[in-house]
Formats: sequence, C-alpha cells, structure tokens
Amino acid sequence: MRPFRSRLGRFTAAFDPAEATLLADLVDQVRTLLAQRCGGAEDDPLAGLTGMAVGPSTPPDDPAVARLLPAFHRDDEGLAAGLRMLREPEVIAAKDDAAVALLDTLPRGGGTVRLTEQTARSWLVALNDVRLVFGVRLNITEDATPPAAAAADPRGPEYAMYLTYRWLSTIQESLVQAMLGDA
Repeated sequence: MRPFRSRLGRFTAAFDPAEATLLADLVDQVRTLLAQRCGGAEDDPLAGLTGMAVGPSTPPDDPAVARLLPAFHRDDEGLAAGLRMLREPEVIAAKDDAAVALLDTLPRGGGTVRLTEQTARSWLVALNDVRLVFGVRLNITEDATPPAAAAADPRGPEYAMYLTYRWLSTIQESLVQAMLGDA
C-alpha cells in the first residue's frame, strides 16, 4: 500500500491487487454480519401502520456485532430496548452506506484510490467497523500489543488476524493523517 496523501481536498493512496481484494472481502464480511442483524426484528404493528423500519429490541448475541451496535442507554433497559428498535436500522444503514462507499471507490484489481472528503469519512467509518470486529474476535485491548492467543503462535491464524488488524490500523492512520494535514 502506498499511504494516503492529500492534494487539493482529495485523498489518494494505492493498493496492490491482493490488498484490494482482502480489504473488499473484510468490508463485505462486516456488511454480512450487519445484514443478518436486520432480519432479527419482530413484526411491529406500529411499523406496519407507519412504514417505519424497526429493529430488534434486544442486543445482538454476537459480541462483535454488539460492539458495532452498542446500547443506546446504559442505565435504563426499557429505554435502551425502545431506542434500539427505533434507531438501530438507521445505524446499520449508515454503516452499510459507508461500506458501499469504500467498495465503490476501491479498485478491485488494485490501483489508485481517489477520495473526496465525504468518501474519505466513509472509509474511516468502514475501516473502523472492520477493526472493531477484529478487536472483539481477537480480544485486543491494546493496539500495539498482540493478544495472548496471537503471541502464543506467530505462525497461527490468530497472529495473521492480528497482523491484518495492524494493517487496517495503518490504512486508517494514513487516511486520518492525510485529512488532518489538509485541514
């Protein structure tokens, strides 16, 4: 990957074909996790009358999805459930829109990425969502320290996942730095 650079309000970076394929696959996996959550809503009579999209009132069972969709209120379970039902569909839609923006601007065969400020912000959201899923799956508590399972076997799948997490962090940091340099 050639790091992001800023020029005239645009942000560019280059990805080789394997990097572009990996990034697209990871973003698609997060989209799939969130899409599965959309199917969990019960039929709601008010939603039927108003046409409002409603989500489930219960938190996600999958800890990674729960990290992507945290509680809307920590102290009142009833309020949290109601807010989740009403707001979660639009949170998922916003996350999906960001993922689609990343996928639409990522050359699948590798090459130069050219982002506006709006698409750069979408990239940050989508990259962060993928990193959050990795963080939960690997039980990462510090970015720079491999989790115990990864450190135990530097040739194992957990270590490869940790290296992927670090690579995603590098992409995200590169884009943030380019955006801050443009500000």
